[in-house]
Amino acid sequence: MKWQTLTLVNCVGIWIIAMPASAPQVSVSALNTLEQQASTQLSVEQLQSLAKSLTVKVLSQEVLGSGILLQKQGSVYTIVTNAHVLRSGDPPYKIETPDGKIYSAVVVKTANFEGKDLSLLQFRTKSNYAVAKLGEIPQAGDEVFAAGFPFTASPTKDRGFVFRTGQVWRVLDKALEGGYQVGYTNDIEKGMSGGPLLNFRGEVVGINGMHAYPLWGDPYIFKDGSEPDPALREQMSHYSWGIPMETFKQLGFEWANSI
Repeated sequence: MKWQTLTLVNCVGIWIIAMPASAPQVSVSALNTLEQQASTQLSVEQLQSLAKSLTVKVLSQEVLGSGILLQKQGSVYTIVTNAHVLRSGDPPYKIETPDGKIYSAVVVKTANFEGKDLSLLQFRTKSNYAVAKLGEIPQAGDEVFAAGFPFTASPTKDRGFVFRTGQVWRVLDKALEGGYQVGYTNDIEKGMSGGPLLNFRGEVVGINGMHAYPLWGDPYIFKDGSEPDPALREQMSHYSWGIPMETFKQLGFEWANSI
């Protein structure tokens, strides 16, 4: 069989596509799609820098966990984190931004997450910070990147920020209690709850919240009250778990500024 090659050049590099000479011609739109996919794939270094610019510390009297810069409305920034992060401390809450500045924050009480382990915080500043671009739910086998501020990290190195690579193990057909649905191999520790899970395009596709091998309790209960079979439950305990940003988007609510 005779083969023809098509060469596609973009800012990432050169793509050479081989196909049978008798095959239908590849359309310009298809080639543009390939080029767009190539140009939007970020390097690990770029992803780490992006994750650092989006991830904040959530504070009370001490560090409670992590959060994601979600939206800017005028001088008000909105942060999404886990509800259990806020439950671990008492208000007033504070946010430490990527430049090390600390701001007073308030809980957005108008947000109804329908039992999902999510909460919103807002703070006001004239400073400019990056905000997240939200992606679709990932698929099993996808490469993903988790970020946050684990309690075990040294606060003198990158303010305790860590960035860990991995891949999606499984996306459950139905969510666990709290909205957890995406299991992945990235090593999540206490303190990283509320931090972002990104895909290779730099989109936030999930929110970290549950590490592997929990020491107490049984987090592996589906939201309808049923339980996974023992074999699946054993497998699930080996992985970190996050809430898909798609779940956040599907709630479809709008919140008013609280400050």
